[in-house]
Amino acid sequence: MSQRSLTSHTNEANAKNTGLRSQGLPSVFLRGIAMGAADIVPGISGGTIAFITGIYFRLLAAINALPKALLTDLVRGRVAVFWQVCDGSFLLTLLGGIVLSIATMASAISYLLTTYPILLWSFFFGLILASVWHVGREVRQYHWRLVLPLLVGTAFAWWITSLPAMATEPSAPMFLFAGAIAICAMILPGISGSFILVIMGMYLPVLSAIKSFDVALLLLFVGGCAAGLFSIARLITWAFDRFHDGVLALLIGFMLGALNKVWPWKETLSWRVNSAGEQVPVHEVSISPALFAELTGLNPLVFQALLMAVAGILLVLVVEWLGLRFAGRKRS
Repeated sequence: MSQRSLTSHTNEANAKNTGLRSQGLPSVFLRGIAMGAADIVPGISGGTIAFITGIYFRLLAAINALPKALLTDLVRGRVAVFWQVCDGSFLLTLLGGIVLSIATMASAISYLLTTYPILLWSFFFGLILASVWHVGREVRQYHWRLVLPLLVGTAFAWWITSLPAMATEPSAPMFLFAGAIAICAMILPGISGSFILVIMGMYLPVLSAIKSFDVALLLLFVGGCAAGLFSIARLITWAFDRFHDGVLALLIGFMLGALNKVWPWKETLSWRVNSAGEQVPVHEVSISPALFAELTGLNPLVFQALLMAVAGILLVLVVEWLGLRFAGRKRS
C-alpha cells in the first residue's frame, strides 16, 4: 500500500463529494453525530454514513497514519507534526461527535425501536436504499465481472442478518473481543457493527455499559475497537487501491443484504430472557405486512412506513446535495 495511492483516494473522494477539507470542524462534528447514531442501530453502519457524506477515505488515511505518527513523532515530542500527520483536528472532532451521539442517543434510539419499530426500521430502510444508489455512482467502470462480488456481498450479508443471536456470557474478555470484531464491521459501509454485537449476544451488555457509564467495561470495549480498527483500516485501503470497483460492488452487496435486517415487518421465531428478566427476540424472519397483521393483530402501518422510507431516501439525497453545493461554493 503506497501513501501516494492513499492520498489520491482521499483527495479524489473529498473533491468529488463534499470538498470536506475546505469545510469547518462543525461539519465534521455533525457527521460524527450521524455516524454515532448509525452505529447504535443494528442494521446501519457508521461506515456507510462516512462514505455517503464524503469523509470515508479521509478517515481511513487518518487512521492509517496514526500508529506511525505515534512512534515517530509524538514520542519524540513533535506534537505539532504528529497532529498534522494524523489529521488530529479531524479525528478528534469526528470522534467527539460519535461519542456524544452514542452517549446521548443510546436510550432514545432504544426507546424508539421499542415503541415505534415499524416506522424507525422503515426510515433506516430508506437510508440504506439511498446509500446503495450513492455508492453505485462511485463505480468507475461497470463490468459484468462486478456481478460476482455483488452477489457474494448480498448473500453474505443476508446470511449474517438471518443468524439467531447467541446467548453469550458478557465477561470482561468478551467486551474486548466484541470491540475488535464489531469495529471491523462498523468501518465497512454496509455491515452493521451493532448487528454483529447482536449475533454475539453482546449488543445489550454493551448498550447497558454505555447507559450506566461502566468505565472498566467501556475501556475494554474501546481497547478492542482500537486493535481491530488499525488492522481493518489498512486492509480496506489496500483493497480499494487494487480492486476499487470490485470492493464497491461487494459493499453494495453488503448493503442490499442488510436490507433483510432493517425490513420493518418481522416474525419472532424464538425468544430468550435477558439478565434484566426481559424477553428479547433471538431469531426473527422478514414477513409481508399482510402476514404481520394476521399474526400479530396489529396495524402494519404500510402508508406511514412508506413515508418514513421516503424520508430516509430524501435525507441522504439532501445531505449529498448540500455537500456538493457547499463544495462548489468553495471552489468558485
